[in-house]
Amino acid sequence: MIEVGESTGLGTPRVISSRILRGLSLAAAIVLLATTGCGSAPDVVRMATTTSVENSGLLAAVLPAFSRQTKIRVDVLAVGSGQALNLLKRGEVAIGLTHDPASETAALAAGVITGYRKIMFNDFIIAGPPGDPAAIGRASDAVDAFARIAASDVMFVSRGDASGTYSREQELWALARRRPSPNRLLEVGQGMGGTLRVANEKSAYTLSDRATFEQFRRALRLVSLFEGGSALLNTYAVFVRPGLAGTERAAAVALTGWLADGDGRQWVAGFVANGRPAFQVWPLGAPRESPADLPPPAAAYVR
Repeated sequence: MIEVGESTGLGTPRVISSRILRGLSLAAAIVLLATTGCGSAPDVVRMATTTSVENSGLLAAVLPAFSRQTKIRVDVLAVGSGQALNLLKRGEVAIGLTHDPASETAALAAGVITGYRKIMFNDFIIAGPPGDPAAIGRASDAVDAFARIAASDVMFVSRGDASGTYSREQELWALARRRPSPNRLLEVGQGMGGTLRVANEKSAYTLSDRATFEQFRRALRLVSLFEGGSALLNTYAVFVRPGLAGTERAAAVALTGWLADGDGRQWVAGFVANGRPAFQVWPLGAPRESPADLPPPAAAYVR
């Protein structure tokens, strides 16, 4: 569990609201929390998110601003996307922030989550040793890059967990119609940071979200060898657990609204990893309430 509550010193952002009604709902939730008696108002809201979001440093950089505004501390459980959805299903957290559209689609259909909104995106990159023994730098697309890795004699380090990154990796192996032999595919069952460290030690290839890779880049010998294309687009969404009530619901609405429509947009846009923006906020007016929604092509691949 990660507790976020201190300022990182970023300047006060400007409010941007894409939908007036949602902005009013967010404001009403914040007012409710501010005016409810101290004995009944929650001072903590629990959110499950992915290790890639946590490892990137994003939440530690942006959530203190929310806490200052609302007096709510956010307790973050950093797990894989699949595990985050299971925590919502079991009623252990109020909010989820994940990047696994396939699992999110199933969770929406099953009524496990509600209030779904895309809030940001970046991309996955394929990292590996500088010499690029599988020659993925010359690949035509991400699927070709994975096929080249499978056909080579080099190792690939996999998250091996119920994460959005692992789900995307499995999709790419399926599209490539081949996988590395078992002795060359190491599933470590760790978060993104741990997976990058293992890949680095073994001079292996791995799939990483860009934000975590940039955060760890200076400590790695690995380099980004293939990037770009729709198959590596990485979208993030927030949502809440159905059935929330009272001040717990108000806290959840306040946080998800802050991230999707309020001050959180500017804080996300201003977050950098290794000197470069780590995420792009979801474009105003773009469809965002379905896991299948994508940012406009003009925005999607600008790095």
